[in-house]
Amino acid sequence: MNDTGENAENALTPMMRNLIGRLYEEWKAVEEQIDELTDSLEQIAANDAGCCRIRKIPGIGPVVATAIVAAIGNGAAFRKGRDFAAWLGLVPRQYSTGGKARLLGISKRGNTYLRKILIHGARAAAMRIKRDRYSIGAWMNALEARAPRNVLVVAMANKLARIAWAVLSSGEDYRPVASLAAA
Repeated sequence: MNDTGENAENALTPMMRNLIGRLYEEWKAVEEQIDELTDSLEQIAANDAGCCRIRKIPGIGPVVATAIVAAIGNGAAFRKGRDFAAWLGLVPRQYSTGGKARLLGISKRGNTYLRKILIHGARAAAMRIKRDRYSIGAWMNALEARAPRNVLVVAMANKLARIAWAVLSSGEDYRPVASLAAA
């Protein structure tokens, strides 16, 4: 039982101690279920060739990998990576009149769950990636200098979606391009 239920010095009634004890046991059971499901998801991602290939992309873990593979399989439904990113709603909306095109925020159409977890993965990658080691780091630094942080994160999610599509559709492993500064 937890410390609150065992501590005799706090002024809890026996009924409250019992309730806290039951809630604590329920909480532990839910944590065990989460651990079991996480292990199952890890095992599914490890046994699927497509998941293994796209998990090498920074910002894509087992949850994102299994969701992408479940949604698009080998990527044959899309002609190019931009089509996949547009299907997810990770491309800017356009308003065009008189020959002038204005880019607005992301369209937010498509698979909401997949877009959300890709953005979370992109946020983690944008914070943790060693920008001086890869060519994508220079792109991220340039974008961060001229745009807000959230714009960088969504642009990174767009790039991750395109890279994931390319890896799945080509059947080849992800090969990051090393920067000249790291050489």
